[in-house]
Amino acid sequence: MKTDIEIALEAELEPIQEVAKTLDLSGDDLDLYGKYKAKLTDELWEKIKDREDGKLILVTAINPTPAGEGKTTTTVGLGQAMHKLGKRSVIALREPSLGPCFGIKGGAAGGGYAQVVPMDELNLHFTGDFHAITSANNLLAAMLDNHIQQGNVLRIDPKQIVWKRCMDMNDRVLRNITVGLGRKADGVTREDHFIITVASEIMAILCLAENISDLKERLGRIIVAYDYDGEPVTAKQLNAVGAMAALLKEALKPNLIQTLEHTPAIVHGGPFANIAHGCNSMRATKTALKLADYTITEAGFGADLGAEKFFDIKCRMGGFKPDAVVLVATVRALKYNGGVAKADLGKENLEALKRGIVNLEKHIENVAKYGVPCVVTLNQFMTDTDAELDYVKQFCEEKGCSFALSQVWEKGGEGGIELAQKVVQTIEEKESRFQCLYEDFLSLKQKIETVAKEIYGAGNVVYEKAAEDALMRLEKLGFGNMPVCMAKNQYSLSDDPALLGRPEDFTIHIREAYVSAGAGFVVAITGSIMTMPGLPKIPAAEKIDLDQDGNITGLF
Repeated sequence: MKTDIEIALEAELEPIQEVAKTLDLSGDDLDLYGKYKAKLTDELWEKIKDREDGKLILVTAINPTPAGEGKTTTTVGLGQAMHKLGKRSVIALREPSLGPCFGIKGGAAGGGYAQVVPMDELNLHFTGDFHAITSANNLLAAMLDNHIQQGNVLRIDPKQIVWKRCMDMNDRVLRNITVGLGRKADGVTREDHFIITVASEIMAILCLAENISDLKERLGRIIVAYDYDGEPVTAKQLNAVGAMAALLKEALKPNLIQTLEHTPAIVHGGPFANIAHGCNSMRATKTALKLADYTITEAGFGADLGAEKFFDIKCRMGGFKPDAVVLVATVRALKYNGGVAKADLGKENLEALKRGIVNLEKHIENVAKYGVPCVVTLNQFMTDTDAELDYVKQFCEEKGCSFALSQVWEKGGEGGIELAQKVVQTIEEKESRFQCLYEDFLSLKQKIETVAKEIYGAGNVVYEKAAEDALMRLEKLGFGNMPVCMAKNQYSLSDDPALLGRPEDFTIHIREAYVSAGAGFVVAITGSIMTMPGLPKIPAAEKIDLDQDGNITGLF
């Protein structure tokens, strides 16, 4: 079987102008980035903003395992299948981060015959959005340190600086650093930190901003530090907003590319779901809803992270009301949750499947709490047996969910016809009664505990003193009405990645809390989650190469 990148490089792409025509877009609606990529202009929104919205479908998954689930692959394949059914559809995805591409996860363009292309360009520099975000983030950091060096009129306390530098790479040695060493002219010596670009508040702001005006307002609200009186100091006070907005001008525009079957894909923004809010940009989703009858989007990692944040942060802020959820699993991943070693996942094991399916069960229950109809799909593998597939199908239908097999990795859109039909049927027959999990007026602790107990299944939440003090401080500063963005490992419903299946009555540990005032949410960091990942022992970067003809190999 060919690798994903081999399939992608052999694909015959259509000029992006031709893809745009399927959405009734003209050349004036596009800013071209070569033959196969374009940005959607600001003027386009003014033309379409009064149109009725199409249907919104969220694709999410069980907790990820080494066995693989295929959430993005399913999203792409479902979009292609909708297109084959004659439905006017568009896919709305996040942009991949360089960190995972060179680390352990690999690319994020789907897989097999359900990919967005050009895959190599998407996974690397794409249209430069992440570089712009990184530059804006680090400009603010530079202006902050320069202000202190040049007299510190704002009386910034160097011990209370909360703004971190960023880069879009996994580099553990940058988590904790010392800056300002050397001469007096080299700045004030202090401890500093790096985070990965996709965890930056600038990324979250870009993904939540409605337009340039909203972008600038949000940038201005960023808290970079506290002064000697404990009052917050913002980017607006540092006079940094205009220059940051200038760097983000083009990055704010959504990107248009295509799938292997030429279905339009709007790919924009890329916050991690285990650290940040895990959804593509507000502008991309709103544009897609105006352009198509069916918008298929995805949220990162399992439903306990991506879907929860999609519902409680993005839908809350954007006024979205999703019409259906597609919950992705594989027989292999369910057996892994049931205690089977990765090497033995190809063997039929109904007992392990029964033990592991409780993870899927919990995610089905969680989706139901939001009032959105759910369709479960299994990415089918050659090693799956009829008995295993029948067991999962019966289990899901007994839970009130529609069920469909998916073969989009192998067959592209044709392999997703059954799933697409079930999704359309579900939307037509079951009304979405979407509601957020918690109300704005609850305290920050109440919101954290609601997510931990209702979504994760925790029995208790404990707070380190630093986190407890931070939450009290944020309440006093007026940030208590914001939603919470939980930073948690993706592998388990708990904050311990080793607890697979459906752990119950465990304790969630809140280590740290801070406000992303520009984004509009409070971040609660659980367990040992890191905002700057590290590379594995054998990083994916070791297998990536460029041949004499300029073709990239080994990317995925």
